[in-house]
Amino acid sequence: MRLLFAGLLSLTLICSFGQPRQPNAAAIQLKLKKLNVLASALYVAAHPDDENTRAITWLGNDRLAATAYLSMTRGDGGQNLIGPELRDQLGLIRTQELLAARRIDGGQQFFTRANDFGFSKNVREAFTIWGKDEILSDVVRVMRQFQPDIILTRFPPDERAGHGHHTGSAVLAIEAFDLVGKADYQPDQVKQFGTWQPKRVYMNTGRFFDNTINETTPGVVVVNMGTYNTLLGKSYSEIAAESRSQHKSQGFGSSGRRGDSPEYFLYLKGEKADKDLFDGVNTTWTRLPGGDKVQPLVEQALKEFNAEKPYTVVPQLLRIRKQIETLAPSMWRERKLAEVNQLIQDCLGLFAEVTVNQPWMSPGELATNSFELVNRSPVAVQLLSIKSQKLAMDSSMNLDLPDNKLVLFRSKKPIDPQSSYSDPYWLREDHLQGIFLVPGPEYIGKPENGPAATVTCTFDVAGDRLVVEVPLVYKWTDPVKGELSRPFEIVPPVFVNLSQPVFVFPNTQPKLVTLLVKSSSGSPVNGTAKLILPPGWKSDPVSAAVTLPKRGEEVKLDFWLFPAAKGQGSFKLFAQVEINGKAYDRAVQTISYDHIPFQTLLPKAEASLVRVDINTQGHVIGYIAGAGDETPAALRNLGYEVWEMKNDEVTPDNLKKVDAVVLGVRALNTNERIRFFMPDLLKYVEAGGTLIAQYNTSNDFEIDKDKFAPYPLNISRERVTEENSEVRVLLPDHPALNYPNKITPEDFNHWVQERGLYFPDKWDPKYDALLSMNDAGEPERKGSLLVAKYGNGYYVYTGLSFFRELPEGVAGAYKLFANLASLGKQPKPKNDKVKNTK
Repeated sequence: MRLLFAGLLSLTLICSFGQPRQPNAAAIQLKLKKLNVLASALYVAAHPDDENTRAITWLGNDRLAATAYLSMTRGDGGQNLIGPELRDQLGLIRTQELLAARRIDGGQQFFTRANDFGFSKNVREAFTIWGKDEILSDVVRVMRQFQPDIILTRFPPDERAGHGHHTGSAVLAIEAFDLVGKADYQPDQVKQFGTWQPKRVYMNTGRFFDNTINETTPGVVVVNMGTYNTLLGKSYSEIAAESRSQHKSQGFGSSGRRGDSPEYFLYLKGEKADKDLFDGVNTTWTRLPGGDKVQPLVEQALKEFNAEKPYTVVPQLLRIRKQIETLAPSMWRERKLAEVNQLIQDCLGLFAEVTVNQPWMSPGELATNSFELVNRSPVAVQLLSIKSQKLAMDSSMNLDLPDNKLVLFRSKKPIDPQSSYSDPYWLREDHLQGIFLVPGPEYIGKPENGPAATVTCTFDVAGDRLVVEVPLVYKWTDPVKGELSRPFEIVPPVFVNLSQPVFVFPNTQPKLVTLLVKSSSGSPVNGTAKLILPPGWKSDPVSAAVTLPKRGEEVKLDFWLFPAAKGQGSFKLFAQVEINGKAYDRAVQTISYDHIPFQTLLPKAEASLVRVDINTQGHVIGYIAGAGDETPAALRNLGYEVWEMKNDEVTPDNLKKVDAVVLGVRALNTNERIRFFMPDLLKYVEAGGTLIAQYNTSNDFEIDKDKFAPYPLNISRERVTEENSEVRVLLPDHPALNYPNKITPEDFNHWVQERGLYFPDKWDPKYDALLSMNDAGEPERKGSLLVAKYGNGYYVYTGLSFFRELPEGVAGAYKLFANLASLGKQPKPKNDKVKNTK
């Protein structure tokens, strides 16, 4: 049991994002105070950014409770305001944004295996797609592992939550509350963690759920969470704003608030609290047998603490640790041992870092590791040994670390040849629509991989041992940003990247497929690259030699790809490089933003092949970027030349050079300059051009909503989330559904995640509503695709999720978008009037 609990908490001493941060004296004092509190709280919701960061901040820094956030999903199904990443890549970004938030507010982070498959209108759908029993077992597992005294949900367990995932998170928290203490539920979990019983479940409610709620509402506990922390020099609302602002992909930058901020908590399950969420919970050391001997030792350490000489409390911390070690194995014993070990290191000012000479290396390679150690205190400290299983390192050192004397040395060791790669563990296998597949149950709940390699440094501190796990990192100096670091990662010796994720073949003519092969190995790479093709398809050449003499070298290999003579549809293309009889078939994708650590993904080297007869009209498309999508690449796939226009390039003269203009998703929300050149765009339409506006939300331009379209329309929150819902054609003779491609309901097969979102619900009669659709049990929605003739041109407003469908190679989406871009190029009918059925 001792080894078990130690394993669960060992990562708390590892810095997961670059340079270890030495806390200041005030932060150390707060940690000392927390050492004397044995309370825990688990906050439960559905997505990144659902959590109340003020509650997490207050619980961890005022009540000094061990606090964690359990998010059902990683937010994979949301939108992205900072870049083009969607789905799995967006989920990775939002995972790291949550971890960045927790580094600020002091909480821990957990996840279930549930995939955010997109907006869900009811909990039945969410549970059906996730697999309720699987996700419920995950929630119970996290509760047994973390052992919270209280559980707080963000949402009610009913339709008021406004999203099936939201409702589901509350339902699962309540059901898990009843199951976590039952030994016959998931007995394998019980063998590992034992059972547990939280005291109560409360919902973190507010006036957005009940506008009449106040201090006298029955069953409500009110907590002022806007108080000021003198040690941190900020209010909890200010810290919470910094934490929430890490959700940058969702545009959740927040302003700090000062002054009282009441939070309301509504009783849901368990024992009712009177005025304190922790009523009836023993939060002192006396909750543990023998713990009464620890409490006075911590109180003495608090009395002795000297902010200018924090090292003077190290002997007392060592006495505290010895007393904790005498306690019976338990989560609290191991949690507090981790805390006191970290405090010892903090009070010593003990800096320990191991950097490696390359950010990426492959199994078996020789790594040069640079050690930097410094003890910034007069306490006697000696490095006794360094060990690393991943680096076959086991050396006795017996190296003195005098006060503030920098110690540097290097070690060259090979990386374990059997090492697994460092790609995110939940993305190593193709996942189901509702649930990720993980390598084993020990991964469930973990927010991310552990470090690719660590070095265990054992120190002697005044006659006692201190063990510090140090992750390998890669560091460099940027001329503008200064010292930067990123996690060290183990990767294949060679990456195989296809030039596009989707190749569209509108006819039987061949297309050029480029393969980028890049070496990540310190040894020369000599091999053979080839494409793995569907039946009937051919490539020229069949294979190509690859020679890469050193790390970082890359080569582009061109293959002409010929589609099968017969048969249309969607297919898969794979690529690989064979080296010494072993095939390597992993591409590399990287994500780099300043607010999160550098991320590496290693997906299969594959692309979608779409063989379908598609005709286009026109040659040049102007594209004005929004929040980021892959529409330009899709248009190039169709054979268009795409001009990605900057704001100052959107002029009347330039608009005469393009056949159609496309606004990226949420362009009207994210580009404040559009309102100033929208008159030029509408004049372009009036003169005979075509303008396609993709979906926007109504929040950011209510004042100017009559200026972005030639005729009035009102954007709502209506959406159709069932991607297989029936699509009904309202105007079968409309040119947008006939030229140059005939659009039928079959073209809406195989769509992914949703039909569309933020449909207009009211519009001027001059718009033609072309399609009708709805989720089960809801009224039909006609606002997904509106087309208006304006002067000699066409204005299109569409909430259809082209930004999701085109990157996935959905053939019907390509055909329909080609028609929209070709509006105005069709032969004039004898009767140009199209009947409007609205």
